[in-house]
Amino acid sequence: MINLQRAELHVCDAAASFLQSGFWGAFKSRFGWEALAFQAEWKVTEKESALKTTLLVLRRRLPLGFALAYIPWGPELPLSCINNYNFLLELAVILRDLLPKDTVFIRFDPPWHLQLTEVSRLVPFVIPQPFVRSTSDIQVPNSVILDLNLPMESILEQMKSKWRYNARLAIKRGVKVFQAKSERIICFYELLKKTAQRDGIAIHSFDYYKTLFDNDFYKGNIPDIRLYLAEHEEDLLAGIVTLFRGKEAVYLYGASSNIKRNLMASYALQLKAIEDAKSCGCTFYDFFGIPPDDDPSHPMVGLYRFKTGFGGNIIQRPGSWDFPCRIFFYNIFRFAEFLLRSLRTLKKKFTIN
Repeated sequence: MINLQRAELHVCDAAASFLQSGFWGAFKSRFGWEALAFQAEWKVTEKESALKTTLLVLRRRLPLGFALAYIPWGPELPLSCINNYNFLLELAVILRDLLPKDTVFIRFDPPWHLQLTEVSRLVPFVIPQPFVRSTSDIQVPNSVILDLNLPMESILEQMKSKWRYNARLAIKRGVKVFQAKSERIICFYELLKKTAQRDGIAIHSFDYYKTLFDNDFYKGNIPDIRLYLAEHEEDLLAGIVTLFRGKEAVYLYGASSNIKRNLMASYALQLKAIEDAKSCGCTFYDFFGIPPDDDPSHPMVGLYRFKTGFGGNIIQRPGSWDFPCRIFFYNIFRFAEFLLRSLRTLKKKFTIN
């Protein structure tokens, strides 16, 4: 039996992932979400002592007075409970009764993952009914994880030789890579707009990225969020935003200009961030999202090849799964979400062609 109780947001600072942290809840609260914190306690068996975890739930308003609840990379479970779908179902039922009655569904992004091999790529996660696979994922299920416990020499050896060469070539050709002051986030955003236009991706407003650095809205544990830039002479070539928090280092956002791409600035930026993450005591570096494979027809295949070239392990998470609370209204929302996604895809195809 799970005991789930409301808690103050700061208790989620004990979470392993920044997406389950109190900081992230407070940050998302600035952009249309309501952050709710819970403490969960349960026993796997009667003989064992109670296990505890925290849970961050984000709620957002829907049309017609309804709302959805979203749990990014939660619940965080011990290894003995991973893939315990009875636990997940019991948690969803209890949470449904605790949330306001206007909640149409709860969307889970479970954090557990498989390390992919050629065999496991053919076996996707399946969470039994009443959970329903979402029409689209909020967090990208696949990623690349670098083990920072290894010596730096071993980390470099895991990279493709061309990647090591490109990172060194950038520095040799005069590219300056450095951690920039937060005031230069406006420069990064200008690069990000160019990248979005070039690659056909969606981005947030400038205020979204600025608020990440102006983090006086939260009084708890604030992660180390860094802006790295790469310049050559007087030209800004590329930039990335990373997050260091305890054991985790995450590559959140990246952007590059349309000029001097032959200088390979993006490779040097990643190497700098990886070295700094290791120096800060992080044990892994998450590239935070790749396509499922290197299918040449995928619009983001270049991103797959870039991130996997740094070595590490390719992992797959379950993706987004919905627990309907009000099935009639959920089906309406699901159809509308599917239709909207189809229209966006069609528009993108017309734009590309």
